[in-house]
Amino acid sequence: MELRALGASALKAAGAMPFMADVTAENLVTADLQGLPTHGVSRVPFYCAMLRNGRADGKAVPVLASSRGGACLVDNRDGLPYPSCRLAIAEISRRAEEFGIGFAGITNSGHIGALAIHLLPLAARGLIGIAFSNSPAAIPAWGGKRPIFGTNPFAAVFPRREGDPIAVDLSLTTVTRGKIMLAAQRGEPIPEGWALDREGKPTTDPKAALEGGSLFPMGGAKGAMLALAFELICCGLTGAAFGFEADSFFSERGNRPRVGQVFLAVDPGALAGRERYLDRMEALMTEMLADPGVRLPGGRRFQAAAAARAQGIEIPDDLFAQLKQLAA
Repeated sequence: MELRALGASALKAAGAMPFMADVTAENLVTADLQGLPTHGVSRVPFYCAMLRNGRADGKAVPVLASSRGGACLVDNRDGLPYPSCRLAIAEISRRAEEFGIGFAGITNSGHIGALAIHLLPLAARGLIGIAFSNSPAAIPAWGGKRPIFGTNPFAAVFPRREGDPIAVDLSLTTVTRGKIMLAAQRGEPIPEGWALDREGKPTTDPKAALEGGSLFPMGGAKGAMLALAFELICCGLTGAAFGFEADSFFSERGNRPRVGQVFLAVDPGALAGRERYLDRMEALMTEMLADPGVRLPGGRRFQAAAAARAQGIEIPDDLFAQLKQLAA
């Protein structure tokens, strides 16, 4: 695919080794196919900047830092983490098929794009996949003023007997930082409930949110508690950096993020049994779809991917020109 080759060429020109560049570009194009342009090749300039300013090591090769039974730890070694995610998924697939469950942590990691995309190979093998990631600080502890926890996305995929899996993919903020950045660029206010200023007070000023402020957790105090739990899962277990220890992904200067991720694979055959699991899945899906207004999680992604494979992917002209310039 031309777009994947162009993205990989840009990453290689910025210092990424071929395998790192190819795996990263493949994942980003998959996001574009699924109608997720904010996590697609529009991220290539961002990753190129991280490689060029030393915040990511293009020569890093991930390794297994520890391994025991169904669990292992992957050291990303400060590279773009897509190869580490692929290694982690391969490890938990093998371990789940042997032990019934596979658990992999990733340490010294960074931004890994749309989280559910990494889990789709598990669903293709009939495994349930669950993923957590932390990120640079964006959410305050409940009642606090300073950002401490990341947006801390969560994803899960559940295979079905036929058709596409269920795919859940969300972060713990009411809205993404990108939407607030867009409002700031346009000089538009943001709705109440999106962000807090540096004093921990709700604000409708996007600049106040971005300049020392924080994002409002989804569900208020409950979202903040989930952010705390995900932070501990991703960092306490892997030794990775907490959100407050990592500089923003989007800073031109800063430390290497060294955040963490956790991937979990479960073989339904180890519990109630594969057929029983599939029966239970379809019973729930049938009940949900009995209401005409229900859309299954992930359905829009897979529909977009089918259309894009037939019609191609459109990207803005200025982004295409930027990618070509980066690849030159």
